[in-house]
Amino acid sequence: MSKATRYITAGGTLFCALGIGFLMQMNAQQNKPEPGLAPEPVESSVITGTSTQGAGLTNDGRFQISDIQLTAADGVTPPKAAPQPQRLPDQPLARTAFDDAAASEAPVGDLPREEPAPEFSCDFELTATPTAAAMVELELKAPCMVNERFTLHHNGLMFTSVTDDAGTSHMTVPALAENAIFIAAFPDGDGAVANAVVSSVEYYDRYVVQWQGQSGLQVHALEYGADYGDTGHVWAGAARDMGTAARGEGGFITRLGPTGMDSARMAEVYTFPTMTAQQDGEIDLSLEAEVTRANCGRDIEAQSLRISGTEAPEASDLVLAMPECDAVGDYLVLKNMFNNLKIAQN
Repeated sequence: MSKATRYITAGGTLFCALGIGFLMQMNAQQNKPEPGLAPEPVESSVITGTSTQGAGLTNDGRFQISDIQLTAADGVTPPKAAPQPQRLPDQPLARTAFDDAAASEAPVGDLPREEPAPEFSCDFELTATPTAAAMVELELKAPCMVNERFTLHHNGLMFTSVTDDAGTSHMTVPALAENAIFIAAFPDGDGAVANAVVSSVEYYDRYVVQWQGQSGLQVHALEYGADYGDTGHVWAGAARDMGTAARGEGGFITRLGPTGMDSARMAEVYTFPTMTAQQDGEIDLSLEAEVTRANCGRDIEAQSLRISGTEAPEASDLVLAMPECDAVGDYLVLKNMFNNLKIAQN
């Protein structure tokens, strides 16, 4: 639809509305009652239709409407009444007695008992088993002492050892007494004790040197007139094993303690089968100290022990002044540390 058409339609509608309003005003003036007279009842009517036919302006400018049909309004049914709330009952509500027991809490059953957390066993166990050549196999079990160092004590002998990742340690130690008692002691005071009866101790002579730290000390034995480097030269570099002594063929060296650990207690033990030797002769014993960067220019303290058959142990202390560090690589030899061992075949 064009703009002109929309404007015309809107104008016609406006004229129609104005005409209707003017007509109603005229009827109201004509039907105005005279003073003192009651107004006559007027039948209500509605205009049905909004046609603009018959509407127009007269020559004097008044708006004229014709062909208007008046009809009576149809009766309108009023809406139904909204539902009303019901009346409360005339009888009063019955009261129920309050039960204190019902308000009380019901008894709670026994709560489940908390299972105790498993405790890690910290029991220490040390076992001692005699073996060949008057040696004793030791096994330490300390589950809560993993990778911990401890000191093994036996009849004056002391050396450091360390447990493994499971808190255990296995050692083979020369027995220094027939009734051999072994003590494994940790720094915090915990430890374990074991004992073993080693009846073959009397058949062997043992020479012990023990020290603390990196002293460079070594026990050397020249058996039956051997020289350095010969088969009869027994030391840590050619230690042999306990089978040699058990067969009466010669002696062997046992080195105890972890090499290279700071402040660790170390020991070397030379064992010779004096009572079961297959030949007679003489064993030359000496204590040697290599001059190293770790010990040069300072004093070394050590202790020696000698166990011979059923005789009482012999012990002596040693303080050795090491040369200055320009002598690194040299050796100090102490030939009078032990008396030479003379073997007479029985």
